[in-house]
Amino acid sequence: MTYDLVEIFESLQGEGRNMGRPCVFVRFAGCNLACPWCDTDVAKRFSSSLDDLVAEIGQYKPKSVVLTGGEPTLVKEMPELVAALRERGYWIAVETNGTDDADWLGFVDYVACSPKAEFPDRLALTRADEVRVVASSEKIVDFCRDLRGRIAATDYYISPCERDGEMDFATAKAVLAQLDGWSLSVQLHKLLGFR
Repeated sequence: MTYDLVEIFESLQGEGRNMGRPCVFVRFAGCNLACPWCDTDVAKRFSSSLDDLVAEIGQYKPKSVVLTGGEPTLVKEMPELVAALRERGYWIAVETNGTDDADWLGFVDYVACSPKAEFPDRLALTRADEVRVVASSEKIVDFCRDLRGRIAATDYYISPCERDGEMDFATAKAVLAQLDGWSLSVQLHKLLGFR
């Protein structure tokens, strides 16, 4: 049983309700979408066994883990990792694009779903703790309105799109002005210059 990974690192959660929380981020390789504005490297850099991965996570101080990607729901061996982390008392969050309503998501503590307006027909997830949509253009307003009926969540966020190293706050603000019950979520880690 091996896991294809991009990186493992310690940082603060930079987005959403848990912004500022110290976490260990485990970034899995591979994604089933190809968003034109994506700024995340999802190419495999290394593989790890379950035992080695859990041991690596244990080298960091935080007892909070964020399973991210890429797309972590593509990882068939994820139930075993989630079970191993739960046994060790970790708070577990998952960041997903929502294209797979994987059974094991019911065993994590927090699900952050980032559905993509460019792929509205791929959405399968119906429940999450928070929903984050990147404001790639003002055309996402109808998509966001529709999401409120498709994904039950406590919090709904609009995130500015990054283009050429600059955050597009103007488009995010324009989108928020047309939506009720949505808030702004910035990528704090990028604004403050940390991972």
